[in-house]
Amino acid sequence: MASQLLARPPPPSTLSFSSSFRNGLRSPSAAPIPRYLRRKNPAVTAKIREIFMPALSSTMTEGKIVSWVKSEGDVLSKGESVVVVESDKADMDVETFYDGILAAIVVGDGETAPVGAPIGLLAETEEEIAEAKAQAAAKSSSSVAAASPPPPPPPPPPSSDNSVPAARAPPPPVAAEGPRKIVATPHAKKLAKQHKVDLGSVAGTGPYGRITSADIEKAAGILPPDSKPASVAPVAAPSVTPSPLPPPPATASASLPQIPGSTVVPFTSMQAAVSRNMVESLSVPTFRVGYPVITDALDALYTKVKPKGVTMTVLLAKAAAMALAQHPVVNASCKDGKSFTYNSNINIAVAVAIDGGLITPVLQNVDKVDLYLLSQQWKDLVEKARAKQLQPHEYNSGTFTLSNLGMFGVDRFDAILPPGQGAIMAVGASKPTVVARGDGFFSVKNKMLVNVTADHRIVYGADLAAFLQTFAKIIENPDSLTL
Repeated sequence: MASQLLARPPPPSTLSFSSSFRNGLRSPSAAPIPRYLRRKNPAVTAKIREIFMPALSSTMTEGKIVSWVKSEGDVLSKGESVVVVESDKADMDVETFYDGILAAIVVGDGETAPVGAPIGLLAETEEEIAEAKAQAAAKSSSSVAAASPPPPPPPPPPSSDNSVPAARAPPPPVAAEGPRKIVATPHAKKLAKQHKVDLGSVAGTGPYGRITSADIEKAAGILPPDSKPASVAPVAAPSVTPSPLPPPPATASASLPQIPGSTVVPFTSMQAAVSRNMVESLSVPTFRVGYPVITDALDALYTKVKPKGVTMTVLLAKAAAMALAQHPVVNASCKDGKSFTYNSNINIAVAVAIDGGLITPVLQNVDKVDLYLLSQQWKDLVEKARAKQLQPHEYNSGTFTLSNLGMFGVDRFDAILPPGQGAIMAVGASKPTVVARGDGFFSVKNKMLVNVTADHRIVYGADLAAFLQTFAKIIENPDSLTL
């Protein structure tokens, strides 16, 4: 039987489990093949693929179309750049994963779309272009409909004189529901307990029907007779039925006056990412430690290596990496609040101000790389950062951050800890300072102040103090930086 099946296979066009079963195993007297075993011929459908907004970084939630490299109707090949997308940190080319024709552009230049949303449609043949354009039009119309807010409900018609008795008729059911929804001030509850007054039988006159101490005193008969307690009940019943007005604090905050002549500018993608990171960092318990460092020897070394392209930033990054190698806990990170990670690589992220934002290019394995090679790598990173061409791993893989404002003459400052890192160092300017020597004489030395902000969940004060002492020794004896 098996040889019969191998020798006489059914034609490829009719190959299926049901045909093999029918030709080789079914006896003449067998029942018809069940419907669930029958296989229909597959229908050929058009293949219109969507080009999605990619996630170019772990913090990216939406992207902005900088420009389309290709136009509608262009033939695309797999791996070819189609569109330039502005992420939260850089502008990156997006490639296509399929061959085809760019049939329709859903999100145009300058527009934004969330990660995963379709930004274009790719057709396999020219016959499918019309269908793709129809799909693009449907997506655009649905997005516009979703963006437009629904019309407000019509206001209720004004009550006429004939409807007043009907509106006042439901007090009995409201009174029946009252005991389950009693709202009273603490003092009113205390008075009601003292005077044995049932709160369910008292109509509140406070905001939104709240029972006040005055209502309890009236119900207990403590107030003089001219207080007119009988007139309270008709007024209190209608006050519960209308929908409550918005709370006054929210209305006041929403209606804050704008300063005359001011202009509202929305965040760019990079500024929005910086804002999210700064808000996220507020949830981390941090502390700060400052330390003075004598820089005379470092300044002398910088004078020698500056003609070879070495910057002060690279010297500081190298010194910090060598100190981190001796104090790995400062290079650790805590991301889930339940554990922390010792990072095997020492990657120094350096804060760089660029047009419209801030970015932190990362020098990889700083403790193991030669000083002059680091300088060349840093130069390339800065150029790519200015052009917004950094790849994600070139700005989101830092384990320790360095921020240097000393070049602007800033004496000292505190830096905000980036999410996912254990510490950040803020470096101030090196300035001549009068220093008392051990022999009782005074001398003038160049001194700079460094402040380190650390995650107190994993780094403690003694850890940070020991790290700063090691860092200061390396700066004051910097010969090891060039080894």
